[in-house]
Amino acid sequence: MSRPPETLRKAPRQDRSRRMVERILEAARLVLVEEGYERATTNRIASRAEVSPGSLYQYFPDKQAILVAVIDRYSAEIGEELTAVLADRLDLPPDQLVRAAYEGLLDVLEEHREYLRLVTQELPLSRVAGHVGHVERRVADLVGAYLTVSRTPTPLPTSASAWLLVRMVEHLSVDYVLQRPDIARDVFVEELVHLTAAHLAARPATAVPEVAEPAGARPDGTGPAARS
Repeated sequence: MSRPPETLRKAPRQDRSRRMVERILEAARLVLVEEGYERATTNRIASRAEVSPGSLYQYFPDKQAILVAVIDRYSAEIGEELTAVLADRLDLPPDQLVRAAYEGLLDVLEEHREYLRLVTQELPLSRVAGHVGHVERRVADLVGAYLTVSRTPTPLPTSASAWLLVRMVEHLSVDYVLQRPDIARDVFVEELVHLTAAHLAARPATAVPEVAEPAGARPDGTGPAARS
């Protein structure tokens, strides 16, 4: 059984209580996806979970706490699946790895399409931003590790290239899954591969223009101020 969410008012100690919390979270997920954020009241969630509002409030102080718990649960699942997508393909040649990873990414996003729609189109960004960003960081760390281990040349510091690539591909892929443009999937994947190759093939001198900083340190830690 999953670890109890950190937003609980109190942790369930008995199996019966833990099962009830799981029912509440699953009911909240279904109500959010099917009816939207505004209609997902605690009463609706309690009714869907077949528990009394009083029982719900024993563990969750309000709707926001339930929302955060659901987002954290979903984000953890997606993060694990995306990590597996990359980890399972690390032994492939680079060109095959990139293409296969993007295919796997689209599979994961398609599987969770309704969740993506909920997070990107319905939920107040200020309430969930901190709870979805760790997925990007987790994937970026894995991409950065791959770039380092594979000694892939990058036009930026490895962590910066990983950050840029993950967010570029993620945002394009999420929009592709949600908007379903008139672009064949294989064509879309091929364009992502080209974008990635173009970034990795860029020369550092053109990717990071020199900026005159006579009195201070440069971003890489060099320069007069850094040496003083």
